[in-house]
Amino acid sequence: MSDRRNKKWNETKTNDSWSIFKIMGEFVEGYEKLSAIGPCISIFGSARTKPNHKYYKLAEDISEAIVERGYGVITGGGPGIMEAANKGANRIKGKSVGLCINLPFEDTNNKYIDKDKQLNFDYFFVRKVMFVKYAQGFVVMPGGFGTLDELFEAITLIQTYKAEKFPIILVGSEFWNGIVDWLKKTLLNENNTISDSDLNLFQIADTKEEVIDILEEFHKNYSFTPNF
Repeated sequence: MSDRRNKKWNETKTNDSWSIFKIMGEFVEGYEKLSAIGPCISIFGSARTKPNHKYYKLAEDISEAIVERGYGVITGGGPGIMEAANKGANRIKGKSVGLCINLPFEDTNNKYIDKDKQLNFDYFFVRKVMFVKYAQGFVVMPGGFGTLDELFEAITLIQTYKAEKFPIILVGSEFWNGIVDWLKKTLLNENNTISDSDLNLFQIADTKEEVIDILEEFHKNYSFTPNF
């Protein structure tokens, strides 16, 4: 039994060594393609949001307004909010980027991604790096665990000075207020596990105009650069 286990573990080590080349390849392709596109805003949200939902329409409108200001739009390339954001960018012929991966509820890429700006990933963590590195802002629509994962990773990177500061905008106060209240009550006031200043790492908006105002106000004082 021990010999069989050791043999299996040795095979795993060999396979892991070869997978490094695939991981490196995804990083190289992502860096090369995204660095050539120019300043972009990453838009996140649920893959389950239907086209008749108010947040789908709002994501479209926000994306269109972002493109009108000269940015490209980056999404995860799937359905729901991601589709809406790519659709808004595509509608006025802006840069529409999709960082695609096969996931539950995201088994097909949406049709609004520019053909030359679709990147396909096998490794989730490589894809997440690409969302952050070249984004000049995060617009975070209502979503599930994946959206929260991307949100809190970005907050943590800025909090720990592992990424340059960039605007993080939570869209939809009725959705986000409960989470923000929990952060204040449980993390800050009751347990002192975050600082007051950490709550300033993000802002809440309800309209496309508020989103654009936050982005433009921030970029009056900061130049466009990769975040790490």
